[in-house]
Amino acid sequence: MSDPQLDRRQLIAVAAAAAATTVQARTYQGEMPWSPATAYPPSPVQHGGYQFFSAEEARFIEAATARFIPADDLGPGAKELGVPTFIDRQLAGAYGRAQRWYMLGPWRPGTETQGYQSRLTPAQMYRFAIKAINEYVREKQGKAFADLSAEDQDKVLTGLEKDEIKFEGVNATAFFHAFLQNTIEGFFSDPIYGGNREMAAWKMIGFPGARYDYRDYVGRHGERYPLPPVSIQGRADWDPAR
Repeated sequence: MSDPQLDRRQLIAVAAAAAATTVQARTYQGEMPWSPATAYPPSPVQHGGYQFFSAEEARFIEAATARFIPADDLGPGAKELGVPTFIDRQLAGAYGRAQRWYMLGPWRPGTETQGYQSRLTPAQMYRFAIKAINEYVREKQGKAFADLSAEDQDKVLTGLEKDEIKFEGVNATAFFHAFLQNTIEGFFSDPIYGGNREMAAWKMIGFPGARYDYRDYVGRHGERYPLPPVSIQGRADWDPAR
C-alpha cells in the first residue's frame, strides 16, 4: 500500500504547480466561439485501387454485392454506388481488425441475439470465406463465383444464407449475414466512407443526410422535403472555390 502522507504531498505539489500557472481565458459576448472553415476538413475515401481485397477477392465482392442490391429501374445498385470500396476500406481499418471488440475465448456457438461469436476478425472471416466459396464453386461448376450466371450466383448465396453450404474453419452463414449487413451499410452510408456515390441511395429514399438544421420543416407533416441531401463533407455547390 502506498504511503498516504506521500500521496497527499504529491497532490499538494500538483495543486501548487497548477495555481502557479497563468491561464489566459477569453470571454465571448455577442459572437460565435468559432470561425467558418477553420475546422479540419474530413478526408473522404478515394475510389480506385483496393487496399484490402486481392484481385480475385474483389471480383467476388463486386459480383456478390451486385446480386444483393442489383441495379434496376429505381436506380444504381451496390456495385455502381461503390459498396465494394466501402467494404474494402472497412476491412482495411479498425473494423476489419475487430479493434474495439472482445475477441478472446471461449468461442462457443452463440445465439442470434449474442451477436458476433467467431474467433476470426471480420478481415480474416472475409478472406477465408471468399477463398472457400470460390473453391466450392470451382469444384461444383469449374469456375469462380464471379464467372457464374446471376441465377447460379443467387443459388450459392441462398445456400450460404440457409446454412446448406458449410466450410471448414469459417461459418458460411455467419459470413453471409455479416457480408449482407456490410453491403447495406455501404449502400446507405455517408459518401465520405466510400459507398453511396453522389448520395444516390439517399435520393432514392428521400433521406436529407447530414443537414444541420431542419427547424423550418419540423411541423410540415405530410409534405415532401424539398432540399437535396447533404453529406458530412457538405455539398460542392456550397464552396465558391469549386
